[in-house]
Amino acid sequence: MNNLVAIVGRPNVGKSTFFNRLTESRDAIIDPTSGTTRDRKYGKATWTGRQFTVIDTGGWITKSEDVFEDAIRLQVEVSIEEAALILFMVDVQTGVTDLDEDIARMLRKSGKPVVMACNKVDTSSHDVLASDFYRLGLDTEVFSISASNGYGSGELLDQIISLLPEELEQDEDRIPRFSVVGRPNVGKSTLINTLLGRERNIVTAIAGTTRDSVHTHYNMYGFDFELIDTAGLRRKKQIEDQLEFYSTVRTIRSIEQSDVCMLLIDAQSGMERQDQSIFWQIVHSYRGVVIVVNKWDLIDKNHQTMAEYEEAIREKISPFTDVPILFTSNLTKQRILKAFEMAMKVNENRSRKISTSKLNDFLLPLIEHQPPPMYKGKMVRIKYVTQIPSQTPTFAFYCNLPQYVKDPYKRFLENNIRQAYDLTGVSIRLFFREK
Repeated sequence: MNNLVAIVGRPNVGKSTFFNRLTESRDAIIDPTSGTTRDRKYGKATWTGRQFTVIDTGGWITKSEDVFEDAIRLQVEVSIEEAALILFMVDVQTGVTDLDEDIARMLRKSGKPVVMACNKVDTSSHDVLASDFYRLGLDTEVFSISASNGYGSGELLDQIISLLPEELEQDEDRIPRFSVVGRPNVGKSTLINTLLGRERNIVTAIAGTTRDSVHTHYNMYGFDFELIDTAGLRRKKQIEDQLEFYSTVRTIRSIEQSDVCMLLIDAQSGMERQDQSIFWQIVHSYRGVVIVVNKWDLIDKNHQTMAEYEEAIREKISPFTDVPILFTSNLTKQRILKAFEMAMKVNENRSRKISTSKLNDFLLPLIEHQPPPMYKGKMVRIKYVTQIPSQTPTFAFYCNLPQYVKDPYKRFLENNIRQAYDLTGVSIRLFFREK
């Protein structure tokens, strides 16, 4: 299901500010300088229990002296093509500009549903001026908002949620979907060909050979799953051409559409910064993850090499270290089947259901023995916990002062849940609500 929302508009209308508000982060750089955002930025947003992906894009510009003008426009076009919904942001204090009209024409041609956000509405007089943007001719209501203080964002988000595709119930009969991801030339396509026993995917020594996501149904040796070969994910500044822009977007979509991602690492180079970035992309998408260290046959080893290598990886992915790590070789076929067996196991963990009575019998005595630290002289009392339906194990804790439960105590609870129930390879979520 495509739940991508792309925020588009000319430079300096407040797109990144609103992106940060939606994602409750500071991931997007904010600066009054026009054109600060150049690359697309992805983030997760949640409203009324519905989760969707937000894309922050660079400001649409034409006929400027910016050397990045063509690249920025390309990234905006990619985002519009991939998105299910476009959030078109304009600036009430500047009014309608030629660039706004250019963008409106482009959005009409796209055929995508559009919601218009008129930003920087800080007073009632500005609210009246927002109606001027109806002359852009888009078939949508104009919502007056202030990205900086949140004014009007609730009504806007209600409209966004109403236009996004309905969330589908998980099909119990659907076969698991595993994607193989990693940097270019780490052996993703070769791994799949080795498993299949035939040249299903094109393999060369040239990094970037795979440009689209290739889907294969695998049904052998008791396995039954869909396998996705993806394009290698490079660092943003290394993305060189238009095809790679599209490949990167499709790989990210493949991650979000998967049940489990198998992250391939080159044993010779170890876990690099880009590998860590891909790992956290998987975790923040709430997919299961298995780390596969490939080309293990090329490493000089002794009886401690594997343990030391594994420890080094866990240090780099801390604090989420409850992840299976396997060492494979496409050449010798070492542990190839074992890697996919582990992916099946992680998929089972991801769909694990724990009864409310078992959760409370286990966690409440633990919490009573080691309660949350007092905050500003106030004691947090957790009364009840239950698992709530979600694509990844999600637990709601009901207490008197949910805002005072801090991250260290959340990690304490998560670690104990992991120790009591097998959730290896699965990112879990904890919510704290007022009783």
